[in-house]
Amino acid sequence: MAKKSMIERQKKRERMVAKYAAKRAALNDVINDQSKPMEERFKATLKLAELPRNSSATRLRNRCELTGRPRAYYRKLKLSRIMLRELGSFGQIPGMVKSSW
Repeated sequence: MAKKSMIERQKKRERMVAKYAAKRAALNDVINDQSKPMEERFKATLKLAELPRNSSATRLRNRCELTGRPRAYYRKLKLSRIMLRELGSFGQIPGMVKSSW
């Protein structure tokens, strides 16, 4: 099993992204609006830089919900390939049948 701390860190980042999403979107709209004066756009850029780094959606990474593994992630099931195979072998995933693995 992977570290539980990575799962907790990911959940904390998800909460921060949700909390600051509206503020980040508003600042990005000001920054990308070419009709606004340059000074106002620059101030918005500085305010955006002052927000916490983990409030950015690009800091999120798809991780297995059971192990926290970031690689070989199945989005539909939110599991890594290893846990998918393990749970599938025990018949704990509906509709999945062990074939030849």
